[in-house]
Amino acid sequence: MVVEPAAGPGEWRADDVRGNEAWIVRLDEEHRREVLAAVRATERSTDSRPTATNRQADPRPAPAADPALDPGSADGFPLPTLGPVLGRVREELVDGRGFVLVRGVPVEEMTQREREVAAVGLARHVGEVMPQGPEQAPLMHVRDTGSDPSEGRTRSYEHRGRLGYHSDPYDVVALLCVRPAKAGGLSAIVSSVAVHNEIVRLRPDLAEELYRPWWHDRRTGDGPDSFYTKPICVRRPDGGLSIAYGPDYLRSAQRGASVPPLTAAQLEVMALLDELTNDPRFAMTMELQAGDMQFLNNHVVLHSRTAFEDHPEPERRRHLLRLWVTVPRNGTDTTAC
Repeated sequence: MVVEPAAGPGEWRADDVRGNEAWIVRLDEEHRREVLAAVRATERSTDSRPTATNRQADPRPAPAADPALDPGSADGFPLPTLGPVLGRVREELVDGRGFVLVRGVPVEEMTQREREVAAVGLARHVGEVMPQGPEQAPLMHVRDTGSDPSEGRTRSYEHRGRLGYHSDPYDVVALLCVRPAKAGGLSAIVSSVAVHNEIVRLRPDLAEELYRPWWHDRRTGDGPDSFYTKPICVRRPDGGLSIAYGPDYLRSAQRGASVPPLTAAQLEVMALLDELTNDPRFAMTMELQAGDMQFLNNHVVLHSRTAFEDHPEPERRRHLLRLWVTVPRNGTDTTAC
């Protein structure tokens, strides 16, 4: 097969976006009041529902938010002036660069439960919130639980180590920052379209490998259901490109009893992918602040995180809320995997 470069606004380099703030949406005071009002209206309507997370902030580790949080629709979380802004965020994710940072969510004025409600409610205005994890919860808490990243079933949201560039399932991943780390924990992103096109330019033979089946690891256990095959790159029906890459999960798939060793060509293209995604010509870092909500299109953006150091006090430790969102387009589900 002959792999052609992909075109579109999802192709950018770091210099194209570094130094300008076109990708940052700053909430004004009216937006912030709307978010608080919607959160508290939602809480009043569910006060009679018993829930383990309807309480003040709890510094103890919790792997998932209350599964009873209703993903619902945007109508259930009214944002009269901010809603249209989030509609434009959705357009930028789908038809633009593929990433947006919403700055100023008033997390400092909320309890932990209210932050969860806010995260789900804001994400509703971008698309449909999808369940995560064994609890099928609408969001997951991203914080260091002391888990060993070298263990085969440790998830990326459970440890403080560096993460390789990867994409998440579903169209969009959203991260609401409750608290940053004491040091490190920077978010890094790269246009997977630009990296793909550079591989096509440099090594067209290796570009072909990206379109062949690869073994991936769900990290759901040690049985055969944890392992599956799919290509890293696929061409979408609309002519666009979708890239699903996660080097940590490709390497951990090697623990599967029926999974063959990575080939020399696969190892070579992984090395080239890792080199390019860490190249400052392509990669851009951002330091998430409390109240930042980052939205990334998994089809065209890979993301990473630097290792971090936490504060000793549990209530000051790094804490983010992660959501997975699917964005139907022209009545079609555009889910990444």
